[in-house]
Amino acid sequence: MDFNVKKLASGAGLFFTRAVQFTEEKLGQAEKTELDAHFESLMSRADCTKLWTEKIYRQTEVLLQPNPSARIEEFLYEKLDRKAPSRITNAELLGQYMQDAAKEFGPGTPYGSTLIEVGEFERRLGAAEREFLQTSAISFLTPLRNFLEGDWRTISKERRLLENLRLDLDACKARLKKAKQAEAKAAMAPDFQETRPRNYVLSASASALWSEEVEKAEHELRVAQTEFDRQAEVTRLLLEGISSTHVNHLRCLHEFVEAQAAYYKQCHFHMQELQKELGRLPNAFALNSTPSMVPAGSATDGDSTPVETDTLKIEEVQAPATGTRKAKVLYDYDAADSSELSLLADEVRFHHQAAVGCWPVISLSISVQNSLTLVIIVFNFITTLFSRLTFALAVYLNIGCKAIFTFALLKMSYVP
Repeated sequence: MDFNVKKLASGAGLFFTRAVQFTEEKLGQAEKTELDAHFESLMSRADCTKLWTEKIYRQTEVLLQPNPSARIEEFLYEKLDRKAPSRITNAELLGQYMQDAAKEFGPGTPYGSTLIEVGEFERRLGAAEREFLQTSAISFLTPLRNFLEGDWRTISKERRLLENLRLDLDACKARLKKAKQAEAKAAMAPDFQETRPRNYVLSASASALWSEEVEKAEHELRVAQTEFDRQAEVTRLLLEGISSTHVNHLRCLHEFVEAQAAYYKQCHFHMQELQKELGRLPNAFALNSTPSMVPAGSATDGDSTPVETDTLKIEEVQAPATGTRKAKVLYDYDAADSSELSLLADEVRFHHQAAVGCWPVISLSISVQNSLTLVIIVFNFITTLFSRLTFALAVYLNIGCKAIFTFALLKMSYVP
């Protein structure tokens, strides 16, 4: 128990010394031992490797298993050291549903027989997908996870230990520097005329004590420097191993690409086979369809005539002379001149056309923004239309009166 207390006190003192050294470095009040440029580049490369390896690993998991709930379940089984149950793929489930539906609709019907064939090939696609997932997990995901959970944890642990030893080394340097300054101050020659012999003896004793303190600090510095150099070499070897990690990941990447190529090739083969099978099956919709073109040798001059098909072209479609049309604007448009309209996306517009006798067509294009605006626009349109009708009626009556009056004059002139 006494030994544990001493060890605990020693550890607390060491932690306090490191904390003081770290704080003074951040405040710029203490010197910091800098690592060489090559070592710094190795650490930067290792950090970059860890960052992108983790991103690639996570996104590959999402690619192979898009369902987050399934990924969490597999993670829990892995942490509990249990084997995850085999999971049916979506394609296999779809194929099973199609075959079950074919039994209900009748395997002898065109729809039922087609469902059976498509369901069988969907199950084959699902089996190919499951094989691809297993191969990718073993050849690609497992090496990446081993690096993140094994090699990188070891590297991080050694780097933390190196940082602690560096703090101890810098603390020893600072302690030695202070001891030398105190020794130099204590070793200054006293003035015998103004200094008593007793103070002189005390000064000489203090100088000897500071000399011992300097020797102790130098010994601690040598020990700290040795431990720091040894740990730096260990960390350097681990960081240089990142190159071999890249080579290993490159090989795994090639295997992943080969697995993908084999999977998509197999899927393409199954789909081609499915198309061939569907071509042999009877299709109900093919029996009801009419051929769009009659062969030239199937008809004679006296028996039948070629089938004429009239195609409606967009240029032949004419807008109605009167009536109301509704349209929705898809994109914004700024009018180029006064003859065009400025439009806004998702805007609903009504186009009204009306003709009165021989009068030209009255056109009005309105935009519906709210109910009040629509009411006002419709009211203005009706008012304008009514005024034009009234004017047309007045003109018509005026022309009619003039015609009656002229006819009466002509009749009076021919009276015997």
